[in-house]
Amino acid sequence: MSAVAARKQEINANKLAKRLRRQAGQAIADFQMIEEGDRVMVCLSGGKDSYTLLDLLRQLQAKAPVNFELHAVHLDQKQPGYDPDTLPRYLESAGVPYTILEQDTYSVVKRVVPEGRTMCSLCSRLRRGNLYDHAHAEGFTKIALGHHRDDIVETLFLNLFHQAKLKAMPPKLRSDDGRNVVIRPLAYCREDDIADYAALKGFPIMPCNLCGSQENLQRKAIKAMLGEWERKFPGRVENVFRAIGDVSPSQLADRNLFDFASLGSRGGTRLSGQDWLRGEPADAGSETAPD
Repeated sequence: MSAVAARKQEINANKLAKRLRRQAGQAIADFQMIEEGDRVMVCLSGGKDSYTLLDLLRQLQAKAPVNFELHAVHLDQKQPGYDPDTLPRYLESAGVPYTILEQDTYSVVKRVVPEGRTMCSLCSRLRRGNLYDHAHAEGFTKIALGHHRDDIVETLFLNLFHQAKLKAMPPKLRSDDGRNVVIRPLAYCREDDIADYAALKGFPIMPCNLCGSQENLQRKAIKAMLGEWERKFPGRVENVFRAIGDVSPSQLADRNLFDFASLGSRGGTRLSGQDWLRGEPADAGSETAPD
């Protein structure tokens, strides 16, 4: 590689790192993810996203306006071919405090999920339960996960198409059991940028023999759809992501979010659907097949 090409590559790498760092910092600020004195448990799976998350948080920690702790936690699920030395070697060389939890969720998933079925859902629940229990027991105030912008948009469409629900992944949430606060500092970051960054940094990526070894067909279809949109209409995925943060309840149809019934009401008796349909035949509006 020529000196000019090398210099150009270095400049691009610096721009990428600065962009990701700025986006993570902005997400943290926008959602007040980290506060003075927080003890942040960074869930490290061994994939590109969680490595990038930890690396960016360490960079931000060095110059942050508040003091907070970072502690990497990894769950050894006892998968075949798992190298127990990979993560400790990396974390010790980086000077990051860490904990390796051991729980044989691999055997549970293989025993419970029928052959050929996707293991992601059960595997995720078991892994999340172990990590959340540990965070609560050890007094961590925040749990940091490596989900990025594309994960959030994909989840929006998965819920829309397959669950008839308009919801995605929030950048910050309280866990269902109420014990933990979960944050997603990479919420503004693109997956392609994270992949490029992980390659440049040479993170020791660890393959997954459960979820990572399977193709989630529904998510794969959504990812392909979004990829096609981005090729034909650059910026569309970003617009979808922005829309998640700019919701107008009065322009949707959720009666729990907006009081449509009181809009323009003159205080009369509130009628039900049965009141309006009184006297209608039971099969009114149905179509009858021709003889």
